[in-house]
Amino acid sequence: MPTTTTLLLAEDDAILADALSAQLQQAGFQVEHAPNGAVAEYLLLRQPWDVAVLDLGLPMVDGLTVLRRVREARKPVPVLVLTALDSLADRVAGLNAGADDYLTKPFDFPELEARLHALLRRSRPAAGDIGLGRLVFDRQARRATVDGQPLELSPREWLLLELLLNRREQVVTKDEIVQAWAADGADPGAAGSIEVFIHRLRRKLEDSGLSIRTVRGLGYLLEPDSARA
Repeated sequence: MPTTTTLLLAEDDAILADALSAQLQQAGFQVEHAPNGAVAEYLLLRQPWDVAVLDLGLPMVDGLTVLRRVREARKPVPVLVLTALDSLADRVAGLNAGADDYLTKPFDFPELEARLHALLRRSRPAAGDIGLGRLVFDRQARRATVDGQPLELSPREWLLLELLLNRREQVVTKDEIVQAWAADGADPGAAGSIEVFIHRLRRKLEDSGLSIRTVRGLGYLLEPDSARA
């Protein structure tokens, strides 16, 4: 596990939080601790995280409320709920609120670590894929999905998305788009038609966590929705 794997630990028990933070850091996670639900919600909504461990019994804002708000904001971070509440109803409530896994206290650290690794494997794209926001772009299979659902893309839309992904968070000019279409054998058409394909692609990416921004006089920029907040 590389040390750049970021983990938010939302736990109000200071002794448990200190012990878990130390063990998680030793296991290769970069850990930040949130001592209450308000801090956890703020950090989850405003920073990117590879994974989060969320206690349900948090003060100020309870863990279920935090989880629901994070999912309503379409944040794709995998969340493992950690709680002393172990009834079936509690587990169902946590999963229905958007938890990816559920672990009850007391627990053994090796099990927590194994569950976190499993969440990370499921959330990260396979080698060679591009994962950004809720989108996974598989060049080999020429397949793009959002939350596992395939995007129906025309050849020119596919090339346009590939170019924007390759140059993500950089401006792509209309000339570069025309050149990419021509190099792949697609009819580049008139430069004005690019706006039509940008509009179509924007609509198809609405639920992906990504936006295509027009940079007036320069071109187009693919960026996470959070960058526009």
